[in-house]
Amino acid sequence: MPMEKGPDSSQSNLSGRDTKMTLTLALVTLISAFGSSFQYGYNVSVINSPAPYMQDFYNQTYTDRHGVFMDKNFQTLLWSLTVSMYPLGGFFGSLMVGPLVNNCGRKGTLLINNLFSIAAAILMGTSEIAKTFEVIILSRVIMGIYAGLASNVVPMFLGEMAPKNLRGAIGVVPQLFITIGILIAQILGLNSILGNVEGWPVLLGLTGIPSVIQLLTLPFFPESPRYLLIQKGNEEQARQALQRLRGWDDVDDEIEEMCLEDQSEKEEGQMSVLTLCTFRGLRWQLISIVVMMMGQQLSGVNAVFYYADRIFQSAGVETNNVQYVTVSIGAINVVMTCLAVFIVESLGRRILLLAGFGLCCGSCAVLTLALNLQNTVSWMSYLSIVCVILYIIGHAIGASPIPFVMITEMFLQSSRPAAFMVGGSVHWLCNFAVGLLFLYMEAGLGAYSFLIFCAICLVTMVYIFFVVPETKNKTFMEINKIMAKRNKVEIQTEKEELMDIHTIQTGQAEKKEISNSDL
Repeated sequence: MPMEKGPDSSQSNLSGRDTKMTLTLALVTLISAFGSSFQYGYNVSVINSPAPYMQDFYNQTYTDRHGVFMDKNFQTLLWSLTVSMYPLGGFFGSLMVGPLVNNCGRKGTLLINNLFSIAAAILMGTSEIAKTFEVIILSRVIMGIYAGLASNVVPMFLGEMAPKNLRGAIGVVPQLFITIGILIAQILGLNSILGNVEGWPVLLGLTGIPSVIQLLTLPFFPESPRYLLIQKGNEEQARQALQRLRGWDDVDDEIEEMCLEDQSEKEEGQMSVLTLCTFRGLRWQLISIVVMMMGQQLSGVNAVFYYADRIFQSAGVETNNVQYVTVSIGAINVVMTCLAVFIVESLGRRILLLAGFGLCCGSCAVLTLALNLQNTVSWMSYLSIVCVILYIIGHAIGASPIPFVMITEMFLQSSRPAAFMVGGSVHWLCNFAVGLLFLYMEAGLGAYSFLIFCAICLVTMVYIFFVVPETKNKTFMEINKIMAKRNKVEIQTEKEELMDIHTIQTGQAEKKEISNSDL
C-alpha cells in the first residue's frame, strides 16, 4: 500500500522510517520476475519429463533422412548437447550483461531480452512439424543466453529500485519465480498433461508467453532511478521514477544519497571486468561473490535432484508415481523460497546464508551415510528422504536466493554491472561443470560424491561467517564503508562529502565577492 502523504511525510522519510510497498513497486517486481526469472526455472526442468519422447523424435528424424537408425553414441551426444547448451548459453548471456545494461538501461535490456525467448519458443514449438532436431539444440543456446541475461539483470533492476528496508525481500522474489517456473514445468510435464508424445512441442513452446506479457506491460513502468541519475545524469527523470515507486513526492533523501554515490565514483567511471578484478577497493567484495556463487552451484543441488528419484523408489514409491514425488519436492522448494521473502528482512542475509549452507552441509553428510546403509538397515531409506527435504529447505532459504541479493548490495553503481558479469559467469560455468562431471563422479564414487558437496558447503559457510557482513537495512554507501575497512582503503564519509561541497561553494562565493570589490 502507498504511504499516505501528509505534512510530516518529509520528516518521516528523513528520519529513516521504513518505506512501505507501493502498488507500482509490487507490479514492476512481479512483471520483471514472471517475465524473466520464471523462464529461467521453467527451462531448467522442462526437458526432463519428455526426454524419452524427444530422443525418439531425434532418432525418427535421423532415420527418415538417412534410412538407418541413429547410432546410440551419437544419440547420447545429441541429447547431452541439448541439456548442456542451456548453461553454456547462460555463460554467454552473462558476458553480455555489462554492455547492455550500461547502454540500454536495466528495463531496456529486459525488453530486448524478450526477443531471444520469443524466437526460441517459436523454433522449439515448431521443431516437430519442421522435422528438425537441430533447431531444438540451437534454441536451447538462445534460451540459455536469455536466462543468463535475466538471472543477472532482474536482481540488479529490482535491487536498484527497492528501498533499503525492502531490498532483501524484493531481491529474493526473482529466485521465488525461478522455483515457480521449475514447479510449473514439472506439473505440465506430467505424462497425463503435456509430458507425452503429442504434447512435448507445446510444452517447449509455452516459454514464450511470459515474454510476450512482459513486452506488453513493462514499458509502462519506470526505469531504475539510480541508472537515470548516476549513469544518465538525468535527475528530473530519476526523481519522477522515485516518486512513482515510493508513492510520495518528497524523495530528496534518496536523491541526495544517490548524488553522494555519484560524487564518490566520478573519478572511476564505469568499471570493466578487468578493472574490477584488479581494483584493491573491491577485492573482498569480488572474492565474496565468487565464493558464494561457486558454493551455490557446487553444493550438490543437481546431485540431490538426480538421486531423489531412486531414493524415493528405495523407500517403496512405485516407479509410475515418482514423477508426482518430484513435483512435491518442487512445491517444497517454492514454499521455502516464499518463506525466505518474508524472513530475509527480519533475520538478515548472513543468518539465512549460514543456516542454508549449514543445512545443506549436514544433509549431505548424513545422506552419504544413509545411502550406504539403506540396503542393510531398512529405515535408512526414510532417513534419506528426510535429508533430501532438509537439503531443499536449506538451499531454498539461503544458498539459492541470497548470493544474487548480495551482489546488488555489495557493489556501487559503477562496478555493479561488471560484478554481475563475474558472478553470473561463475554461476553458469559451475552449473555447466556440475552437469558435465557429476555422472562421472557418481560412477566413480557413488554416494560418497555427497562428501565432496558437504566439504564445499562447509568451506563456503566458514568463509561467510568470517568475511561477509550483514547488509540488512543499510544503504549502498554504508555497505561500501563496511567493506572499505576490510579492503584497507579510505573513503570519504557523507559528512566529509557535504563539507567538501560546502567548502567549494563558500570558496566560489568569496572569490565572487573579491572580484566585485575590485571592480
